[in-house]
Amino acid sequence: MQDSPGQDAAPNRLISETSPYLLQHAHNPVDWYPWGPEAFAAARARSVPIFLSIGYSTCYWCHVMERESFESPAIAAIMNERFVCIKVDREQRPDVDDLYMAATQAYTGSGGWPMSVFLEPETLRPFWCGTYFPTEPRHGIPSFPQVLEGMSRAWNEQRGQVLAQSEQLAEVVRQYVAEVAEPAHVGASQIEVAVSTLLAQLDRTHGGFGGAPKFPQPAYLDFLLSVRASLDDDARTAVDHALRLTLDRMAIGGIRDHVGGGFHRYAVDAIWLVPHFEKMLYDNAQLASVYARAAEVFEDAEYRRVVRDILDYVRREMMLDAERAPNGAVHAGFASAQDAEVNHREGQNYLWTIEQVQAALGGEDGTWAAHVYGLDLGTNFRDPHHPDDAASNVLRLADRPEALATAEGVSAEDSLARLQRVNRKLLEARIRREQPMRDDKALASWNGLMITAFARASSLFDDRELYDVAERAARFVLEHMTDDEDRLFRVWRQGKSSTPAFLEDYAAIITALLALHRAAPGFTADAAFAREAAAHFARLAEAEFGDGEGVYHDTRAEQNDLFVRARSTYDGAVPSGASTMLHALIDLAEATNDPADIRRAARALRAMSGAIARGPVPAINATRALHRAITHSQWPETLLALIPEPAAAPAPPPNANFTPVEVFASTDRVRVAPDEPGEIHLSLRIAEGYHIVAADPGPAGSELVPLRVGLVAGTGVSVYADYPEGEPFGEGGELRVHFREIALRIAIERNAEPPARPILGLTFQACTDTECLLPQTVELDVAIDLDG
Repeated sequence: MQDSPGQDAAPNRLISETSPYLLQHAHNPVDWYPWGPEAFAAARARSVPIFLSIGYSTCYWCHVMERESFESPAIAAIMNERFVCIKVDREQRPDVDDLYMAATQAYTGSGGWPMSVFLEPETLRPFWCGTYFPTEPRHGIPSFPQVLEGMSRAWNEQRGQVLAQSEQLAEVVRQYVAEVAEPAHVGASQIEVAVSTLLAQLDRTHGGFGGAPKFPQPAYLDFLLSVRASLDDDARTAVDHALRLTLDRMAIGGIRDHVGGGFHRYAVDAIWLVPHFEKMLYDNAQLASVYARAAEVFEDAEYRRVVRDILDYVRREMMLDAERAPNGAVHAGFASAQDAEVNHREGQNYLWTIEQVQAALGGEDGTWAAHVYGLDLGTNFRDPHHPDDAASNVLRLADRPEALATAEGVSAEDSLARLQRVNRKLLEARIRREQPMRDDKALASWNGLMITAFARASSLFDDRELYDVAERAARFVLEHMTDDEDRLFRVWRQGKSSTPAFLEDYAAIITALLALHRAAPGFTADAAFAREAAAHFARLAEAEFGDGEGVYHDTRAEQNDLFVRARSTYDGAVPSGASTMLHALIDLAEATNDPADIRRAARALRAMSGAIARGPVPAINATRALHRAITHSQWPETLLALIPEPAAAPAPPPNANFTPVEVFASTDRVRVAPDEPGEIHLSLRIAEGYHIVAADPGPAGSELVPLRVGLVAGTGVSVYADYPEGEPFGEGGELRVHFREIALRIAIERNAEPPARPILGLTFQACTDTECLLPQTVELDVAIDLDG
């Protein structure tokens, strides 16, 4: 770990913690407490608010705020005098992070880390939220000292209003994270809605879903890979295009570490070029599984190479030092992440100049690599935080390696061999640089994701060595991350386990153990331990997180340090604990064929049906589980037996094609040329008693489908829309919607894709005051004529 500038200062209470993130702050002049009863008691005894700062060890802006504010004696003096200050590692305590992130998103409309939240001390309810604050006001953001002064003054002079605000904000959070949607009828229509919604959100030029910043979103890709075989020919062609485009563009883009393997967390742009440079275990685990599945589906050798590169990187840089079990066996788990910065410079370890490439490779290889990786076209990166630093390059490929070989006039084999030789030399040079800090704690859920990836890859490559890595990591968790009653811990670091595991940990480890069990026949007959441990953890999880009817909460009922018990169904960068558990239970039922396990999976599917019905895409991992049940080869009727029958519509629609939204286009034909975009105008008329979700629905709309215009089929154009801002709706105005009539201007531009009969579509979700209809995607009756 890189030393903090204040390393010589007297330590605070965080010095006794094991979290690398908390230890980074152990020499701050701030009198930090870890999250726990000592801090709560101190705030109550002093009758002062709690300042809660949440982050993680590889977070760039967390480092910036520490250097600017938390290492400042003057600012620390204000914090210590007027607040009890608590530091939380979001990776160690995802339950705390989820609650206060929901509050921050509700309060500000956005979120991020470091999270800066002020709590009233009695019930720990938040009354004011934000993220990063500078030391001086800028761009409309108040300074951190101003925030501290304002919160202290409000607490002392307007405490009644502060407490009332905390009650209101806590209620919004309860509705967002703890509401259990009633079971609902779900089936093939939710699969269709999810497919059409994702196709409408696809960036048809660069792949991925949505714009900048652009995240890989492996849960979307996993869903599309799962359902493609059950679609009709047209839909499967469209889905395959979305998958190949996204997987290819990520694989050649700067978000991928071409030299060292693995993927960075996300791209700051829409074209996958410049990444946010931190590397997370959970991203690389999920992407290794996705690319492995895609390699099988599409019989694609380049996807196989991506998988190999990810796993080679993990073995080289993310494996923890081996631990020896009492029986002498050697086990090893995985570290959590690598930092984005070196020497306070983001991405410094990963960036290159053309001179550095030439020095590392020399001669023809240096010239060739500079061309292949785009350095001969000029620089593509300048640190926005240090604009005086020299510009440099993120390495990226212009196309897939076999296409580059064709353009070069050489065989794909020779070109790839040269690329791999060049990468090895560049890596040798890069390793001699100062390396980014590694967060060396092991997290149960993230280790589960990576164990699953190695197990799946072992089958793909028929590779015993990959299987052994997965088995050693699984035995590491079982041996070193459990207590005397074989309950899981979430965290392990330097020989010490801590923090009782959450639902997501149990679910991911069950999934991993069963993936190991499925892969075992090719390598060993000694895999019964994996199935037995998975069954044991499934029983524990139901007892500690379940309600007996299939509902699983994120935390235990007896936790008393949270103002609400969360039950998240939203699948984000990591799928929710509830949806992961649903898949784990289906996996377990398949492994045991035990009627009791099948019924447990069926109850869990029923419990998730309300979330699937409300939003098939926000609950995409659960929607994938629904597809598994519908298409199951053994017992689909049993898995679906508890799903409610369709409810009678409160008011019969006037016809089978009823929709509360009428769409009118300004023309029925538009011409688009390479240098001449087309333009159309849409008018949407919304029936009385209904509204539609706005394109930016606000913090309360995360489980609803926003308004979108895009292609529903074909290629060759990119579509852009000017979406109007929605009107506030619901309690606190946290949802943005449209009533009556709205107008949209649509721009259509040619892109580099080969043209193939592009068809425009409009996706929307209509609701009344009491219920929402399923999202709808309608084709627009507008022909697109492509010239040139």
